[in-house]
Amino acid sequence: MRTVDAAGLSIGDDHPPRIMGVLNISVESPYDPSVFADADGAAAHVERLVDEGADIVDVGLATANKQVEPLTAAEERERLDTACAAVERADADAVFSIETRYADVAAAALDGPFDMVNDICGFADPEMPAVCADREAAVAKMASPPDLTRPGAVEETDWAERKSSEWAEGADYVDMVYEALAQNGFTDKTIVDPAFGGWSEAKTRDDDRETFRRLREFQGYGRPVLVSINRKSFLKEAVGRSTEEALPVSLGATALAVGRGADVVRTHDVAETRDAALIGRAFRRDRTHHGGLVGAVELDAGEPRALRRHLDRLGADDQTIAAEDLRVYELDGLDEDDVSRLLSAASETAAAVTPGRTDTAMVVGHTSDIAQIAETVRAGSKGALAAAFETIDRGL
Repeated sequence: MRTVDAAGLSIGDDHPPRIMGVLNISVESPYDPSVFADADGAAAHVERLVDEGADIVDVGLATANKQVEPLTAAEERERLDTACAAVERADADAVFSIETRYADVAAAALDGPFDMVNDICGFADPEMPAVCADREAAVAKMASPPDLTRPGAVEETDWAERKSSEWAEGADYVDMVYEALAQNGFTDKTIVDPAFGGWSEAKTRDDDRETFRRLREFQGYGRPVLVSINRKSFLKEAVGRSTEEALPVSLGATALAVGRGADVVRTHDVAETRDAALIGRAFRRDRTHHGGLVGAVELDAGEPRALRRHLDRLGADDQTIAAEDLRVYELDGLDEDDVSRLLSAASETAAAVTPGRTDTAMVVGHTSDIAQIAETVRAGSKGALAAAFETIDRGL
């Protein structure tokens, strides 16, 4: 899985879950404790968020509530002055993120005191990727249709036109979210956000719950995953709690989300969420990582649908093994001889090796099969491939 460097903060598999605290420079935003329209009050809130453990502070200039007419880029720019002043006045060491859908607002923020972008419209502004890439800025990309006025409303996309009528007929809601993330591409520093929340009238709480159940699939792009689930309705409804009473359910969901692969958690409740995220990390199964001429990483993809996402990313054949408790490894840096040795070693087992488009391959199988492949590879070679499988074998 790719690690993203956000102004010196490493985000990804090998690093702790990162906490993104929220500051809104908007009186329209619904959660009053995070709303500050003046620079001094906003700066004090930034300091509180960082003191509580926020690694990232996400500053919103406008509410994304679908009941409120979105601000224009010019109107967001007017509020950006207050946001910049708050960041500059705050005595706080954090990565500062600007939440916006507009490329020119993002550019102005990044040219000022901001470090990264939180794009709630998923690159609907076609200039956004270039703005972020040119400034080497990390960007969180929320699943969204290519429409600046409809953030998150992925089911309103004409998928028959953008994909095919056959795909649209067979796709469920999570498929649409996943595909929406790919629209308009990625930068090298993109973090994906599967868009939890009531973004459209058509979306249901069950849609959010199914997305959460299948959260591991969103690692299929090989990029860090951000979740924004704090006090969300699909959690509150499950236990019959109001927004004010919903902190415990948010914390339970946070631990589960991190266990399912979330790398960044966006929240209004920083201190409590940090603890829940660290518990999720502490009890997540350790996965093997090996750096070298041939690299290897164990993927959290033991479920068939999650595995298919990774196979699609690599351009590999779908040789899913329909069983539970699989071990899945992505290898890179392979040459033709390495691939041949892998295929030969796997042929004596029930495991599958699926070569990718370039120098990559995926190895899928049960523990005993992976151990046998490791033994065969190490017996026939002492090079980089053998070193990778020595690490894999130790992690079994």
